[in-house]
Amino acid sequence: MNREKKRAKKEADRRLSTRQFIGAKEVTDYSLVTYEHGELVYFIVKPTNISVLSETSIGARIYALMTVLKGVAEIEMLCLNSRESFEDNKRFLRTRVKEEENPVVRKLLEKDQTHLDRIQVQMATAREFLIMIRLKDEKESDIFPYLSRIEKSLKEQSFSVKRAGKEDIKRILAVYYEQNVTTEKFEDFDGERWIIPEI
Repeated sequence: MNREKKRAKKEADRRLSTRQFIGAKEVTDYSLVTYEHGELVYFIVKPTNISVLSETSIGARIYALMTVLKGVAEIEMLCLNSRESFEDNKRFLRTRVKEEENPVVRKLLEKDQTHLDRIQVQMATAREFLIMIRLKDEKESDIFPYLSRIEKSLKEQSFSVKRAGKEDIKRILAVYYEQNVTTEKFEDFDGERWIIPEI
């Protein structure tokens, strides 16, 4: 009986669309509508290179963030890679180097690993900081003034911020779910680029 339930669940999961599978109902011009977590609005915060700031300046940045958090209790924060992660590839190469008996192949694997290390160092600062707001019972007419107030609050504290649009949200999802940083324009539906409208 238990095996039948597992098989039925596996079959149901297989039939889910990509959107259903990741829990995304719709990507609007300003938000991600989910099945379980409601409507999510993202603000992209450009990171500050704190390695060049003085201790006083870092303290001021922390205080500015604390001020924003006190003023808008609904804020949630996310930190994502905005570029590909090569950790799985590097782990695989390390394992292969240990297992490989042929010294020529082992040397090639080591060169591949060094190359990935070099790429990762170049992208070390490739982080994306997101501030997320969950829209709950806001009226349609109240949403944009509410979001503008949050954006203004962040800018007043000297954060370089912009509200994520539809293409930004699709790019964030693509990097998060498939590590895709090379596509420039993301489709709303699989195969959309192949549809030729009737003339």
